[in-house]
Amino acid sequence: MHRLVSISASLMLGLAGCGGSGSGGDTPPPPPPIPITKAEAFQFLNQTTFGALEAEANRVIAMRHEAWIDDQMMKPASLNLPFLRLLPIVQPLGLMNADRVDIWFRNALHGDDQLRQRVAFALSEIFVVSQLGALNDAPFSTASYYDLLVENAFGNYRDLIQKVTLHPAMGVYLSMLSNEKPDVANNIRPDENYARELMQLFSIGLVELNQDGSRRLDDQGRVIPTYDQSIIEGFAHIYTGWTYANTTQFRDPQRSLQGEIQPMVLWPAYHDTGAKKVLNGVTIPAGQSGAQDLSDALNNIFNHPNVGPFIAIRLIHRLVTSNPSPGYIARVAAVFNDNGFGERGDLGAVVKAILLDGEARPASRMDLDGKIKEPLLRLTQLWRAYDAQSRSGRYAYDFAYFFLGQGPLQAPHVFNFFSPFYAPPGEIRDSSLVAPELEIATEYLNTFMTNFMFGQTFGLNSTNQNLRDDDVYIDFESEMLIAANIDQLIGTVAGKLLGGEISDTLRNEIAGMLALVPETETVLRAAETIYFIVTSPEYAYQR
Repeated sequence: MHRLVSISASLMLGLAGCGGSGSGGDTPPPPPPIPITKAEAFQFLNQTTFGALEAEANRVIAMRHEAWIDDQMMKPASLNLPFLRLLPIVQPLGLMNADRVDIWFRNALHGDDQLRQRVAFALSEIFVVSQLGALNDAPFSTASYYDLLVENAFGNYRDLIQKVTLHPAMGVYLSMLSNEKPDVANNIRPDENYARELMQLFSIGLVELNQDGSRRLDDQGRVIPTYDQSIIEGFAHIYTGWTYANTTQFRDPQRSLQGEIQPMVLWPAYHDTGAKKVLNGVTIPAGQSGAQDLSDALNNIFNHPNVGPFIAIRLIHRLVTSNPSPGYIARVAAVFNDNGFGERGDLGAVVKAILLDGEARPASRMDLDGKIKEPLLRLTQLWRAYDAQSRSGRYAYDFAYFFLGQGPLQAPHVFNFFSPFYAPPGEIRDSSLVAPELEIATEYLNTFMTNFMFGQTFGLNSTNQNLRDDDVYIDFESEMLIAANIDQLIGTVAGKLLGGEISDTLRNEIAGMLALVPETETVLRAAETIYFIVTSPEYAYQR
């Protein structure tokens, strides 16, 4: 529905331009839009892709932002599971996590549906499941789960939470699978894990919010909790009776490759049919089917007023800025509440509102602009800019979370890689601001990341004659051709990685270092320039 907004607006503008009102036809045409600069295109692409490319920046400049978004939303989805299903089964299955991560990198680096892939990655950091733990031997299930996020990145939030709820990967990860009704005699009570996390982490949070994201307060100035233990128990009883689609037993069900990718099914005998207390004083009546209970419960969550600002904040954080203004949040939440056609929860419209808002790319820079790039995005941007590949065609980086602190569906816990509320001590915390990504910017990981970038630029490049088949290398041979010209070399690398914007301080530091390297050392000059930039604060910062 959201795409109809721009189409309808274009039609209306076209009709207005026909001058059918008899006004004399002497109204001057509107001025042409202000041209988009390369730096501005790079800024936009680093919000919407896994790394800005000069060719894609030229497309943004020619098409402009909204048309580029509309075009991206129509691209077919690049998926993970079909790739895995073409491979021979390896035992133990956990070894195939490397294949899942491989296809994730292929899609992130080369997929035409860059916006869809980037939004899916953002959603994976909200609706968290992780390979690390009970899903370690379920790569087909986690691949299927990620595809669910890819396919629903621009769909409706209500549909998404139902699909997430019934996916076996989530069922295993947050123990809803084979969750059963109370049985006092056998000391069984419904598991509360998913009931709690769907509310706290996926939809409404712990306290009531105003539409601008600020906390609502009661008459005594205290925050208002969104739920209590009785509501958690009510939802826990709703999520009973679901398990693998093709198992022959409810308790200790047998998992199959087909069952772990199909939506869970209801076993009515294990579902609690009693009344359940849910949000906003609502009680779901006794005697309903498990499917009706689930539908009513998810509708109850979906229509909570917190969902709009909650999702607005989380997606703005992941795509644009760590500290959006209350006005920015409110504008996006309003689109969540109504996309202009009476539809609530249109994620495509929400994404578009986030990216086209004036605060996404303010005309003049502010102290609160942007955010720290996630380590995984720093890597993918470098790899995209320098056509990273391996001789085998694989991206064998299933261990990336060891040195990046991140990997696709490899969060250490359900709270993601970092908290949306994290504020490092010092100026940021003292200013009541947040910088979520800095929670994993530990001394250990920063050192590891810097060393990895050193190895990537100086060793894992196309000039190395000793590369192994799975080594991912970058290609900077075009930089080698101009390495004798220091200004041109710096300008070229800054153009590929910074959109041409480089401070005098960084430029002078690189130039001073290059002056110490003989002109004939073209590999070293090129590698040094790239390394200086990819380890600089200017590269780590996403405007």
